[in-house]
Amino acid sequence: MTPFTSLTGTAAPLLEKGKPMSNVDTDMIIPKQFLKTTTRTGLAIGLFHELKTKADGSPDPDFVLNRPAYAKASILIAGENFGCGSSREHAPWALLDQGITCVIAPSFADIFHNNCYKNGILPVRLPVDVCEKLAKAAGGSNHVFTVDLATQTVTTPDGEVHAFDIDPGRKSNLLAGLDEIGASLTSAPEIDAFEARRRAATPWLEPAR
Repeated sequence: MTPFTSLTGTAAPLLEKGKPMSNVDTDMIIPKQFLKTTTRTGLAIGLFHELKTKADGSPDPDFVLNRPAYAKASILIAGENFGCGSSREHAPWALLDQGITCVIAPSFADIFHNNCYKNGILPVRLPVDVCEKLAKAAGGSNHVFTVDLATQTVTTPDGEVHAFDIDPGRKSNLLAGLDEIGASLTSAPEIDAFEARRRAATPWLEPAR
């Protein structure tokens, strides 16, 4: 997993009626017809498919990620309850395949939130009014934000800084580029030593060979 340290890139505001879009579910992020693969590549084509595509299948030029200024966005700004719905890991995979490694929203659905950390995406929780302010800033002429995990800050194009909270363990894993399995393997010597002591102390628990 790629470590997440500091990200400076284009922020795309996902809006509905001028406000950050709330209740964006995983089917909206990556519709069911794109779930046939178990690989993590090639999913960007399905990302927000129903939002970015017209009824005739052509790209909707009004959708934010279809606009040239946001085509290479690495930060997404959305509303409350982002990632609700079914527990499909393809949702963070599709975001990553698009190049988005940070999502800023007031709140996230629990399973999606956990899946982000498993895949190297930083989910940043900020208050509703702050997210609205950030979305407005991202809609201006300068869309470049900086998200720094070490200092736990989001910096807008005009230099305004917003601090966010994150679990220390998850922060440490993201900085090191470790998922839960990778984090466990860092303790492999201690695990091996414990297993050796257990085998010596309780040999009758060992399976028959």
